[in-house]
Amino acid sequence: MQASQPFTAESRPTNSKTRITYINRILMKKLYIGLLLSILTTTAFAQFGAGPDYGFRLGLMANPTIGWVKPESGTSNGANLGFSYGLMADFNFTRNYSFSTGLSITTINGKSTEINPSPFYDAVTYPNPTPYDLKYMLQYIEIPLTLKLKTEKIGLIKWYGQFGLSNGFLTSAKEDVSVNEKSIVQDAHVTKNINFYRAGLIIGGGLEYDVARSTSVTTGLTYNNGFTNISSNSNSSVRNHYIAINFGVFF
Repeated sequence: MQASQPFTAESRPTNSKTRITYINRILMKKLYIGLLLSILTTTAFAQFGAGPDYGFRLGLMANPTIGWVKPESGTSNGANLGFSYGLMADFNFTRNYSFSTGLSITTINGKSTEINPSPFYDAVTYPNPTPYDLKYMLQYIEIPLTLKLKTEKIGLIKWYGQFGLSNGFLTSAKEDVSVNEKSIVQDAHVTKNINFYRAGLIIGGGLEYDVARSTSVTTGLTYNNGFTNISSNSNSSVRNHYIAINFGVFF
């Protein structure tokens, strides 16, 4: 007598009752898979669904700034007002976390007192170490790369914290220079004396207020701590910093 072949999932059953059982198993597997996919899709949509909290957002911003400089050989001599304006963009990869960037024109002004600064130091007139009063007026194209962390909505408001890197590319550089209260130059173009690239550490926070489904206004405070030398003179080290009062609209 020939031994019967064992039933496997790969073999197609010939008995009608066994065939029905086989078909039911296939249908149940498909049902379980479909149910699992439906649950996962529903959960994902509920958490990251369409709306103003998720996706790409573009807006305009205008920020008054308060800037100052810190020379290594000398002292900071007060803060000066500046301004920043341009585009801002949020790439919301979850409901509460965003990659935030933008493109802005930023003016960073500041005053300092420095000893024998190049190229204004006159060794013939002032042979001894002499303090010069300088006012920096620098303009950059800035591209920030930051991470923004947001709270859940409290009414129509979301609070956020922001941290990342500032990348500045010099477009204009001017200086006022005086010594012993005597003006030497005013609005002197000193682009060749200032490094082209400036990097800074960004930390800040604020709030977003919804005014429509896809429109919100935002305000906050940002500290930009420059950590690269802005002076192209290898014998001099100067860094500039600023605080921005942020105002913007996301569309």
